Amino acid sequence: MNDVDDESAAGRPLLSGSTVSRPSDPAPGAASCRPDAAAALEIAPRPLPDLARRVLVMGIVNRTRDSFFDEGRTWELEAAVAAGLAAAEDGADLIDVGGVKFAPGEPLPVAEEIARVVPVVAALRRELPAHVLLSVDTFHAAVARAAVDVGADLINDTTGLSDPEMAPAVAATGASLVLTHSVARPRQPCPRPRYDDVVTEVRDFLAARLERALEAGVPRERIVLDPGPDLNKSTEQTLDVLRGWDEYTAFDLPLLAALSRKDFVGEALGLPKEERLEGSLAAAAWAMRLGARILRVHDVRATVRMVRMLEVLAGWREPAGPLVHNV
Repeated sequence: MNDVDDESAAGRPLLSGSTVSRPSDPAPGAASCRPDAAAALEIAPRPLPDLARRVLVMGIVNRTRDSFFDEGRTWELEAAVAAGLAAAEDGADLIDVGGVKFAPGEPLPVAEEIARVVPVVAALRRELPAHVLLSVDTFHAAVARAAVDVGADLINDTTGLSDPEMAPAVAATGASLVLTHSVARPRQPCPRPRYDDVVTEVRDFLAARLERALEAGVPRERIVLDPGPDLNKSTEQTLDVLRGWDEYTAFDLPLLAALSRKDFVGEALGLPKEERLEGSLAAAAWAMRLGARILRVHDVRATVRMVRMLEVLAGWREPAGPLVHNV
């Protein structure tokens, strides 16, 4: 997807100046459910590509009965796998598999979350093209370890390391890690959130979590930051975060923008979630312009086309052609 080498940082604005060890093998004859050495090598986490002049589209697959947008349409295993394959066919660079929604609710046992997520990841790792990476949306270290064992490349922790074992677990697996700003405990409500300066407080939170991840051994080149639009934030606070998005490029790390069909889009336009595609695309384009390098979305095909057009405008990608107009 890249056409030109560039030394600019992964999080720089789009048009400014124009991305272990495992436990030892069991003894011969010992029973084990872990993959053998050859299989483990085949499914080792793959790094993110260079994101200096590239934006990745991350397609969402929720294996839940109560997910925000698809409302259980991908609950069945076959439906979840089919949705991941369809997203890749539409141009997704990553597939993000989740077994628990972010919104407040009763906790889900870790074993149940693993049972939801792992079969989807395993099937997609077998069936997807090699260039399509796999992400798992979880805040539990045990789920992260199980997912990486079967092929996940990236752990998307929307709770900012609420599990103290998450960063060490990801470091041990060699996977990449998304650090997201959110202030409430997992699945707990955060009514009427208050910030003195939301842009600065989000930046300081991300700085602290980045330091924690680095101290745990996660390589800097495998870390992505997400300012967390809508997560424990009002619409006005989210709009402030988006207006100040370029503040987060100072970390010189890839930035993930999870904006698709969110409440701030609906409240900005007065629209239900079913009618928020255009607003979501506009917000994504805005974030790209200010430095976002991964877009987490429900509408893969439309987002991919928008991204590719902006990449052409930025000079990062050649036009697909044929170039016959006025030639």
